[in-house]
Amino acid sequence: MEERRKNRRLELSSKLLIKRLDADHAAKEVNIDVLDVSKTGVGFRCSEPLEIGAVYEASLTLWAKEVIHCFIEITRMEMKEENQYSYGSIFIGMTEVEAGRIEIYSTIDQMDT
Repeated sequence: MEERRKNRRLELSSKLLIKRLDADHAAKEVNIDVLDVSKTGVGFRCSEPLEIGAVYEASLTLWAKEVIHCFIEITRMEMKEENQYSYGSIFIGMTEVEAGRIEIYSTIDQMDT
């Protein structure tokens, strides 16, 4: 399969707390398991059904317990098993400083492999 990612993705042991940004929906925090993260997006797994195209507020906990506040748009969804979904998302409006923190870790991680 041809690689379509713009940036190298990293695997982090982390969680996100997300909530939908629509006025029509009540805010709900959901724990999700991060599968990989890059400068442009994050892949994750959770048991909640989320909508493709929806934007969610997120707090991404990085490797050094740093938290990046960001917004993600769901771009891909795949049902893995009953009550378990896999998602792909892109960051919306992430600052260069925060994206740089992810990129720095990527550089360090490449040197270790």
